[in-house]
Amino acid sequence: MNIPEKKLYSALLALISAISTIALFGGVMEPDGALYASMSKNIILFQDWLNLYGRGGDWLDKPHLTFWITAASFKLFGMTAFAYKLPSFLFGLLGAWYLYKLAKDIYDEKTGLISSVIFLSALHIITSTFDVRAEIYITTFTLASIYHYYKAHHRSFWHIIAGSFFAACAILIKGIFVLIPVFAGFIIYWLFTKQYKQLWQPKWWIAIVLIFVFITPELYALYTQFDLHPEKIVFNRTGVSGLKFFFWDSQFGRFFNNGPIKGKGDISFFLHTTLWAFLPWSILFYTAVVNLLKKKNRINLAPESIMIWASAAITFLIFSLSKFQLPHYILIIFPQFSIITALYLRKLEGRGLKIFFNVQNALAILVFALLSALSLIYGFDYPYIIIGMLLVILASAFILFKGIKLETIIARSVLVSVGLMLFLFIFFYPAILKYQSGGIAGEWLKKNYPAAKPAVLNYIDAFSFDFYAPGEVKYLHNYSDLDKIKQTKDLVIYIPENELNKLKNEYHAEVLKSFEYFHITKLTGKFLNAKTRPQVLEHFYLVKLH
Repeated sequence: MNIPEKKLYSALLALISAISTIALFGGVMEPDGALYASMSKNIILFQDWLNLYGRGGDWLDKPHLTFWITAASFKLFGMTAFAYKLPSFLFGLLGAWYLYKLAKDIYDEKTGLISSVIFLSALHIITSTFDVRAEIYITTFTLASIYHYYKAHHRSFWHIIAGSFFAACAILIKGIFVLIPVFAGFIIYWLFTKQYKQLWQPKWWIAIVLIFVFITPELYALYTQFDLHPEKIVFNRTGVSGLKFFFWDSQFGRFFNNGPIKGKGDISFFLHTTLWAFLPWSILFYTAVVNLLKKKNRINLAPESIMIWASAAITFLIFSLSKFQLPHYILIIFPQFSIITALYLRKLEGRGLKIFFNVQNALAILVFALLSALSLIYGFDYPYIIIGMLLVILASAFILFKGIKLETIIARSVLVSVGLMLFLFIFFYPAILKYQSGGIAGEWLKKNYPAAKPAVLNYIDAFSFDFYAPGEVKYLHNYSDLDKIKQTKDLVIYIPENELNKLKNEYHAEVLKSFEYFHITKLTGKFLNAKTRPQVLEHFYLVKLH
């Protein structure tokens, strides 16, 4: 790899990382991000690191590590959106570093750098930098585990310990299904290369034992919160075992759709999800996958490539067959997608190179045209400033990087992602967060009525209000709950519009402030159009009883 290429890819990585920091200063989005932030807030408020509380009661779904990491950040930096997002951002960079290391060791440094560039500039990684959930953590932990287990083939026992530690961390974020992308690739690689003895190597069985050792804090926390208290009502019933949920219901129960949390699976869901989530690389990726189906295109690749393909393919298949599907699940195998795409890009030459040079150019123009149109339709205060910014970035991509070559394709594609990041982080997300009424109400209350005792009535999903409001937020599930605390001094209640008349008539409630609301992670055409937006807005209120 020559020095100019290395400098270019390093500069692109630095640019993406620098622009991504803007997301750290934005708000926390509902539902998942604000829910996780509020639960981590409760850890600090209650000084209880073993029991998880959300929506005003015991919470049983994802394991503890996401909340422990966030609570530790709150402890260091205060309970802010910045403190919530910072750990995920840093772990995302760590994931890119592990991706570079893995691809570099299996292939070469150039493939490692290109893979990392692709990973950090993929659309769903960009959006996850702002709308922080658990998937960035899972992605990094599974990738780190794969890297250390790969090194354990030839290196010291330390890599077995490190691999097991990171595999355990992934489990402590999501559950035992994360072992599929970790081990599936290795097992299929050993079978295809006839390394059957690897299956019986003591070090791999020790690795599994170590994983179970490292997850014992989670097992202890679940046992003490739930198994020791069968009288607790969870999922509308008593006798719920936290350990059973962890090992079965949260994973296999969702897959077979017979657990307490159900979904509706669509076998094509992740095929079309990847098409937008992996932009601007998705067309290249799908072409790379089709290319790999031809045996002649696999001949000169490293045998360990099987490990990469198998890990991605098996995980993708499991996700597609599952009855419980969400778009952000696919992030877990973005590192493998990035390597597959990087390898294909490096092989492009002649007619194929020219085709994708034109495809990526057309994609850049299309993306910027759509963002410009949205800037006009949404009703931003200064839409032409946004359009001007996009035009400058697009012009820079075509002026600074010329010629039908690999470096031009990659650099121009990255600048598309940079344009997306600036549009989303500076203009779009701040604009739509104005309609996340819970967060706006919580911030208003903290600023104007810091002594308030906040509560929520008959609305279970007030996650952003829970996080942003001062102190502990009480959840009142009915009017009997309200009657028990209605004499509380400085009680301020966050309510949906359908509760307002009753509170005014029967409890003499005074409206302190009203707020417009829309479910901003489920955008619609009517909401995005400034002319039709009022038709789809709901209203919430902060009220004080007299």
